[in-house]
Amino acid sequence: MEGAVRRTRRRGAGGGGPRYNLLVPRSHCPHCNTPLRIADNIPLVSWLVLRGRCGHCGTKISARYPVVEALTAALSAVVAYKFGFTTTTLLALVLTWTLVALTFIDADTTLLPDDLTLPLLWLGLGANVMGTFVPLSDAVIGAIAGYLVLWSIYWLFKLTTGKEGMGYGDFKLLAALGAWMGWKALLPIVLLSSLVGAVVGIVLIVLARRGREIPIPFGPYLAAAGFIVLLAGDTLTRWFVPL
Repeated sequence: MEGAVRRTRRRGAGGGGPRYNLLVPRSHCPHCNTPLRIADNIPLVSWLVLRGRCGHCGTKISARYPVVEALTAALSAVVAYKFGFTTTTLLALVLTWTLVALTFIDADTTLLPDDLTLPLLWLGLGANVMGTFVPLSDAVIGAIAGYLVLWSIYWLFKLTTGKEGMGYGDFKLLAALGAWMGWKALLPIVLLSSLVGAVVGIVLIVLARRGREIPIPFGPYLAAAGFIVLLAGDTLTRWFVPL
């Protein structure tokens, strides 16, 4: 089961600080720190077989793990249905899985690790060398524009208020999405993510009484918007970019 507890080393959200390591330490029980066997890491199956408990110390393991695994499986099925039995499906699945991982890492730590965002960017450009999703020129412009859009907003906000409104990882994630789906997808992605983020932020402040000074990660909204545009990009692009 995906019971990995990774050592949180900061990098990607604010540009500096130690690295977020995705490889070590290996997956282990958060209570007894015993490394998990391969049989304990089978999505959904291991959690059900172990009845939601560590096979070594018996500590209850959060149902979040099978929920995330089930969500990933459902999204993968949608992607496979959308693109069929093609190489495009394999590439879209890699994008989907990475977006899921980034969503929950950012939600937990307010980090978007370079180890995921940067390879995702380069893979998007590589996928479009043959125009798999968009022409290569659109992908290159999308990557450049995606980074510069949020970079500009970041500095405008910082110069105006003296505060940082978002992290560098957000720039890189939008650049990666631009590399996969082209520059025309950027406007729908930014608008959708901003709208959902604003609504969720207001709800958290009003209902959960979350202080305005507590940062709300933007990565999950970018990832969700990117996935939506991956599936319905042509329709959304015609709405937002009629020219």
